Amino acid sequence: MSIIMKKDAFATKEVLQIVERERAIALSDREWKHRLAGYGYSIRDTTDGQRVLETLPHGIEVCVLPQTFFS
Repeated sequence: MSIIMKKDAFATKEVLQIVERERAIALSDREWKHRLAGYGYSIRDTTDGQRVLETLPHGIEVCVLPQTFFS
């Protein structure tokens, strides 16, 4: 069974602001992932080198994270 969800650009932007803020605060990639888990999100690395933000615990894709978060 496949779940089809419409993505809300405004909500995605708001979530990305949280992700970016938490990245700036975190001292390491591991801490950043831990902090995001507190908000109910996880980061999944794809086979083609992208990182995808997903919801916990269901793993529903929110968006692909911009490369600027990993510089």
